[in-house]
Amino acid sequence: MSLKTRVSAYTLAVALIASTGALAQKAEVLHWWTSAGESASVKVFADQYTKAGGTWVDNAIAGGANARAAGINRIVGGNPPAMMQFNTGKQFDELVTNDLVRDVENKAKAGKWREIMPKPIVEATVRDGKFFAVPINIHGQNWLFYNTKLFKDAGVEPPKTFPELIAAGEKLKANGVIPLALGGQPNWEHNLFRAVLVGNGGADLFRKVYGSRDQKAAKSPEFKEATELFGKMRALVDPGSPGRNWNDAAALVITNKAAMHFNGDWAKGEFTAAGQTAGNEYGCTIVGKEPRIVIGGDVFVFPTTKDKDQLAAQDKLADVLLDPTTQLEFNKKKGSIPVRLDVDVSSMDVCAQKSAAVLKDPANQVEAMELLSTPNFSGAMQDAVTQFWNNPNMSADAFVEKVVAAMQSAS
Repeated sequence: MSLKTRVSAYTLAVALIASTGALAQKAEVLHWWTSAGESASVKVFADQYTKAGGTWVDNAIAGGANARAAGINRIVGGNPPAMMQFNTGKQFDELVTNDLVRDVENKAKAGKWREIMPKPIVEATVRDGKFFAVPINIHGQNWLFYNTKLFKDAGVEPPKTFPELIAAGEKLKANGVIPLALGGQPNWEHNLFRAVLVGNGGADLFRKVYGSRDQKAAKSPEFKEATELFGKMRALVDPGSPGRNWNDAAALVITNKAAMHFNGDWAKGEFTAAGQTAGNEYGCTIVGKEPRIVIGGDVFVFPTTKDKDQLAAQDKLADVLLDPTTQLEFNKKKGSIPVRLDVDVSSMDVCAQKSAAVLKDPANQVEAMELLSTPNFSGAMQDAVTQFWNNPNMSADAFVEKVVAAMQSAS
């Protein structure tokens, strides 16, 4: 065989091996990111995984609850995806208990995750001393996004407290715009309530209610005051709110139809996808007596498998998700900030930089509901909040009674 022939044969063999490896690391990823901003975000992961030699098979299912249910059914049915999305917190506890997801402790030790991630995120992801999921971001859940033009036209400043926000909302309404765009679904009504509770009632009250289910805290004057402020915000929401998706609410601010929108910082991805820039067309702020940010985030879990190819794909995915460059580019589009605190965020937008600066102080880090509360109690609280929000005749005292009942009955 001539040298040229041998070289050609070797090149072909290498190509075949590489091709086989890429096919072997084919990974189906199940998630619920379907909005414009979310789709742009997950594409960063897909592109980076492809660059690393893998094949990303995207399976997006609208709605977090729907996606989780579909993924769990597939795991139980013996046909799991390579990787699936959850939020930080207690959502994947049963999967861990039943050995349906693998731990990634070796990856965590090698990458020093405990040293480079916030303690609340670590504690929310570790079970029995081991990481059972890969955290990918830090989401602040209680941000206020506002339209800078509409604020200027109405002569109002970004509110620092909730009483200021209600006063500003009345001026905006008088100026002919929707003061507050709300995703009119139970989870977004509940998210708004939690923003008011932590902003006006404080971090300790928030933890007592959602973490320890302290009935005295629920009966306190501070909790009642937060409830009354929440109730007053009904007057700032337009009649078209019921049933509205969160991204459609954000779009009202983007298109100059509404002045404010409360949501997690993932909403920022919608502004980015629309070509808007933080600090120009829109602004962001934390409303409250103290700049406390309710933090959670997204994680990916790996269903257990004995398939060596799938195990290799999962390991590659873990490396890609936490690569510094991937972290930066993904979070720029997602609206969150990197879960790795060692990533330089100076190239990110002003909202992300503000978030990173505030969260440097552990006192400003407030665990999200999903990190503190059982799913049963979270659901019971959401039901109570929705009943109160949709019934203007319900008193704050009656709502308190519902919350106390939820504390007594939920496990």
